[in-house]
Formats: sequence, C-alpha cells, structure tokens
Amino acid sequence: MKGWTAAALLLAALAAAPSAAATNECRGLNPCVKVAGPWVVVPAQRSIPRPQAQFQLTCPRGFVVAGVDAELSDQAIDLAFLGASGTPVSPGVTTSRSLVFVGSYAGDRPRAPTFRPHVGCVPASGGGSRTPTAVRAVTPPGHPVTRRVVTERVRGEATADVACRADERLVGWYASRGFATPAPPAPALVASLFTKATVRGNAVSVLARAGRGQGIVQLGALCAGGR
Repeated sequence: MKGWTAAALLLAALAAAPSAAATNECRGLNPCVKVAGPWVVVPAQRSIPRPQAQFQLTCPRGFVVAGVDAELSDQAIDLAFLGASGTPVSPGVTTSRSLVFVGSYAGDRPRAPTFRPHVGCVPASGGGSRTPTAVRAVTPPGHPVTRRVVTERVRGEATADVACRADERLVGWYASRGFATPAPPAPALVASLFTKATVRGNAVSVLARAGRGQGIVQLGALCAGGR
C-alpha cells in the first residue's frame, strides 16, 4: 500500500472503526467530519527524557482541523499536538489540514500504553460559523521543517520508505506502531509488532513484522531546506 491514495483509504477505514468511548472532537462544530487514528503504541522505557511516539492525522481535501480529542489506555500518558504560531489561535492558523500528536509515558508501571488520536475537520472556507475562511499553508515561507509521512498496514511483513527531496536534508524521523482495533491492544499484541529502521542519506526505511498478522506503521521524515 503506497502513496497518498492508499494512506487516505487506510485513514478512512480507521475512522470507520468503532471507538471504545465517546469523543468530543466535533462538539460545537457544524458541519464537522470525524477522523480517527489507530491505537498508537507509546514507548514504555523509563529513561530521562522519556521517549515519544508521534502520529499524524489528515483531514479530507478542502477541510482543516478544528477539534481535537483522544482516548488513552493509561492516564499516565502525556499527550499533546504540534501547532503553528500565529494570531489568533484558531483553525487555519494554529492548525492546518494535518495535525501531529505527540505522546510519552510519564508513569512507572507501563503495561503497553497506547493512545487513539481523533480530529474534527471543518470546511476550509465557508461552512461552520466558527471556521475561518482562509487556511494557512502546511509549509508556509519560514517554516523550517517539512514532514513527509507514509502510513502502511502490516499483514505479516511490510516495508515503509520515505525520503526527503534532493534539495532537502533529513534532520529527524520517527516510526510509530499502531493497531486498528476498537479497544486498546493487549500487551501481547503490541509486542508482536516488530519494526527495524534503517537510515541512508536523506531516506528512512522501516521493516515491519506483525507476528499476529496485523498492525499499522507510520513513518515520518523531518526534512529541512528546499525551495
């Protein structure tokens, strides 16, 4: 499963999956389209600083993120999202079509901690009264980093590849594991999904093996420079 179309179909399937609890990403927004991610595995190491898991959700074309919510398997998960600077703090300024969630485990008794991110998407122009009519570009002039992201469903074994463009340089990357299950995955299921990353120049590749035949891997490259 490669490319934007495959990723869009995958996220649409995830959004249709039943949720373990009611969420509020569309509260007070009309119209609003809900998009849900998988249960994202949070690293359980207790090193300092605590390691993080990142996951990007993307609204349909013509929509912008206006609401955010999440489900946690453990209250010790510290969860935030990345927003852009600008005034006022609002959809289309703080957020754009895509939103990146960042989670870390702050507890001392980890048991396969996971979170499931949710976004509420509103039309980028017109529509709901609380929606601005202009959408800030995903990478406006002056933004130092472009995220290039692929999301792959793993059945048995799969490889995800992402690379910066020739005029960019790789300054960071992440690989997050997840599961499209209605409830938080059991520790045995989390442990069954193995990933190994390889970095070569401006490209990152992840080999994923799902011991129980299911899983999701999102691979992101943080690319600087470019025109």
